[in-house]
Amino acid sequence: MTDADTVSANKAHFDKLAAEYDAKYEKTSLQLEREIRNRKDFIGVDWADDDDDDDDDDNDNDDTAETAPATDSKSVRLLDYACGTGLISRALIQYTTHCVGIDISENMVAAYNARAENQGLSADEMRAYQGNLTDPADPDPAAFSGARFRDFDVAGVGLGFHHFADPELSAKRLVERLRPGGVFVILDFLPHEKMDNGLPAASTVMHHGFSEERMRAIFEQAGAVMGVGMVTIMAIGMDIAMVTVMLGRRRA
Repeated sequence: MTDADTVSANKAHFDKLAAEYDAKYEKTSLQLEREIRNRKDFIGVDWADDDDDDDDDDNDNDDTAETAPATDSKSVRLLDYACGTGLISRALIQYTTHCVGIDISENMVAAYNARAENQGLSADEMRAYQGNLTDPADPDPAAFSGARFRDFDVAGVGLGFHHFADPELSAKRLVERLRPGGVFVILDFLPHEKMDNGLPAASTVMHHGFSEERMRAIFEQAGAVMGVGMVTIMAIGMDIAMVTVMLGRRRA
């Protein structure tokens, strides 16, 4: 399958899934959001409004914890790539000042933006755009050439990395969007058995998890240094696919 075929398959699948995605995966998504927030110190960004008090644990048990961006005077900018309806953005919005989502699926982008608007968030605070930063034939898309789409403090991919045809190129393109010292965080699976070909998403899955060894090589090729390792946060599905947080930091 060519890169173009992969993009087309993913776009068609997620355009179709967008309308029911949040309702279908609500329980899992809320759990993932809490697990990400619980590991904000592991991620290692100098977050906005990051108060290390005892209230954090209580908030992480609240399914409505995705309140609003931080009001700190410093700017903390997040790129949520392959954003879907906004898993990474919702998990970290209270520690950032600006969330920018990008996804190839226009319907997922619409769902992301509708959810942000329903929270009363402005486009400057949380907004998604349709597009592709990982096209081998287009290293610097004109639509994403402005300052709004560069020099992020943190870039994240939430359960999307295994859908990419070329993870090495994808990582390189996203690391290039970080400021020097910025953090690239990937939420994805450890190596696991191939999924059932009868499942609707089967044609969109290009990789069946990632080992620490492979991720170190991917980060290295992308111009980032892998962090202290990977943290496994939870299991998903009957086959117990382990979800892991993987970190790289762009070289200064």
